Amino acid sequence: MRSIRPPFVRGRGRRPVLAATGLVAALALTATACGGSSDDNASDTGKSSTSQSSGGGGSDSASDLAGDLAGRLKDHGIDINDWKKGGWKDWSKDKWLRDAKDFVNPVIDGLWKPDRMKSAKDPNKTVAKDAYSDQGVTDPEPAPVEAVEEKTPYHEHAAPVGKVFFDSPEGHMVCSGTVVKDPRHPGKSNLVWTAGHCVHAGKDGGWYRNIDFVPSYNDNGKSVADMQNASQTEVTPYGQWWADWVSTSNEWINGGGETGGTGAPYDFSVLHVKPQQGTKSLEETVGAALDVDFSTPEAHSAGTMGAWGYPQAAPYDGQKMYKCLDQPGRLSIDPSMPYMYRIGCTMTGGSSGGGWFHVVGKKTELVSNTSIGPITNGWLAGPQLGPEAKQVFDNMSEKYGGQ
Repeated sequence: MRSIRPPFVRGRGRRPVLAATGLVAALALTATACGGSSDDNASDTGKSSTSQSSGGGGSDSASDLAGDLAGRLKDHGIDINDWKKGGWKDWSKDKWLRDAKDFVNPVIDGLWKPDRMKSAKDPNKTVAKDAYSDQGVTDPEPAPVEAVEEKTPYHEHAAPVGKVFFDSPEGHMVCSGTVVKDPRHPGKSNLVWTAGHCVHAGKDGGWYRNIDFVPSYNDNGKSVADMQNASQTEVTPYGQWWADWVSTSNEWINGGGETGGTGAPYDFSVLHVKPQQGTKSLEETVGAALDVDFSTPEAHSAGTMGAWGYPQAAPYDGQKMYKCLDQPGRLSIDPSMPYMYRIGCTMTGGSSGGGWFHVVGKKTELVSNTSIGPITNGWLAGPQLGPEAKQVFDNMSEKYGGQ
């Protein structure tokens, strides 16, 4: 989660929230943030919203990706074997690939071991109040809603939710993500929804590396002490899913920053993942996925939204899944851009990228993802998923969904 200083608005009373059991039950009916540690190492620019990339590990109808990947690395003076042996730790400007066409994510076997996953931490960055220009759009700050632990085992209550791991110049990092349905490949989706800042540094950087998704991480919600002796299966019950394609918005690539920046209203991303072993799709393996709602419901009439994720920064430790439910309000970063949804929630960094769900009848849909929050950890904000988000999603599904 990108942290920000609270905007200059007055607080208000606590809004009514839907009983947590109601949304959990709906999740069950469907078959159902960022952090980092530094022990490893200290785009497109057009008007189109899509910045989509192939990362390697598989093949498509046009070319062999392994060969293509090596060639693209070679164009930047990088040897793929050197990369896998530790060359990926070189974050010098000429080696930090930025453009959509240059994304690479070759599988490095054994990199994301349980201890490395458990030690990923939150960077906890801030931005000044004058980053906001709400022009009367921003609603009063919501009262904090205390995050509640999800019931275990997670796969029975919130199966599509998991952790997104990646490497950055600050070290190994963690966000949250959600398995989403691929309408062009029903029942066999390999798509994961997360935040743009979990895959790309924005205007001052490039693509992050070694992006890996772990659904239902720590499925039984073990404590930090118990996790010291946890088996690989307990940590990654459905395995590890390496991202071989990544898609985010040009608005994020060109305007995103350490604390959100003008890219925050477009801070979303879709990953296409592949299992490191086996042939079943992610959705088949996990047994669940959520539809994405691109209708951008009005905040004041959207009903209750729930945010799910694995908060890492204090007072949390990143090992357990939490949730918050609240009626959303509006938060405007810039009057020329869509407002963001905002809910009361005490989840911290590490919950970034985690899905926001709402229930329509008996159907649960993903309607946003965690993007930014204040240093006081009293609320979260996420982007509306409008035409730009749908374009990113549709392009990913059409071009790569069946791979």
